[in-house]
Amino acid sequence: MFEGVGIDVPPGDAHDSRSGLQTLYPRIWGAFHRVPHARVAAVVSHPTSNFMGHYLLEPLAKRGIASLGLNTRYAGNDESLIFERAILDLGAGVTWLRSQGYERVLLIGNSGGGAFASFYQAQAESLDIDCTPAGDPVSLTPQDLPPCQGIVLSAAHLGRSRLLRCWIDPAVVDEGDPLSSDPALDMFNPTNGPPYSESFLATYRAAQRARRDRIEAWAIQRLVHIRSLNDAPRDMAFVIHRTLADPRCLDPRLDTNDRAPNTTVWGPPREQNYAANSMGRFTTLTAFLSQWASRSRADGPSNLARTSVPVLLMEHTADASTFPSDHDTWARAAGARVIRRQLKGGTHYLAGQPHLVAQLADEIAAFAAAL
Repeated sequence: MFEGVGIDVPPGDAHDSRSGLQTLYPRIWGAFHRVPHARVAAVVSHPTSNFMGHYLLEPLAKRGIASLGLNTRYAGNDESLIFERAILDLGAGVTWLRSQGYERVLLIGNSGGGAFASFYQAQAESLDIDCTPAGDPVSLTPQDLPPCQGIVLSAAHLGRSRLLRCWIDPAVVDEGDPLSSDPALDMFNPTNGPPYSESFLATYRAAQRARRDRIEAWAIQRLVHIRSLNDAPRDMAFVIHRTLADPRCLDPRLDTNDRAPNTTVWGPPREQNYAANSMGRFTTLTAFLSQWASRSRADGPSNLARTSVPVLLMEHTADASTFPSDHDTWARAAGARVIRRQLKGGTHYLAGQPHLVAQLADEIAAFAAAL
């Protein structure tokens, strides 16, 4: 059985939550599987997903590792996420585990939690931020961010800024019209592929970066403008249409692994690309700069390279969302500290694959024993 854990955290921005109670008296929540006399505790967290029911919590506890599935104040709230405040919540969870008497704490970064864990540990080892990319102050001290002793990356994305750069649809002609499209840049136009030619891919990737950069430049300009007005709001919401258009989703020859073709982790690629609610669809100026922009500080590999702790890198070989090149990038960032393992046939969420969940838990337990 798990224990429900509530941890009070310092207030952040007035718009961190639409709940007045949560804004004025912020509290984060976790599900804790206690293991008496255990030496190591693990915290499994994600910046916005609810990890209180994560599939690793009970298997790790059965292997002698106390496990905390921890939510941040931004659970279910991608549109307002500010990474520089979210790591304060992860630090509160680590501090709570320390108060329970655990000698070593292990960060488990699953999916979008990988870049989050890396950002946290980099700042825990060497704190160097005092504001967000939008210039808003954040109050962090070394006491808020106790370092952990190891990092596990499992089906880990490289970070939201890299995701948007690889997934955004460059064929969009009008940012206000989700149906506007340049057929020459449309990966769903059969004339272009799949299979996709090297020349098309080079043009496509450059156009993706250019669209992301245009949105970023607009966001900065807009933020400066509204903050220059008397009695104006300090932020503004906006929509980014068509954010799931990675050619690797249609062309299995690219970054080849064991994934099923013509799919994403959420469903058919074209359907997800045009969906009313998809990755990065709703955001604000300040949240965009913290999460999705090139200036985001939450880039996974660059932060991991700043850390000094051992790293276990778990590759799910049938993942339709993280690819072999991503794992190679993580491994280069960790250098000699990395241990690489594969879950053969593992999908992104390991849904319906209990034998692979058990294998993953075994690998983490062996890694934790050496910390």
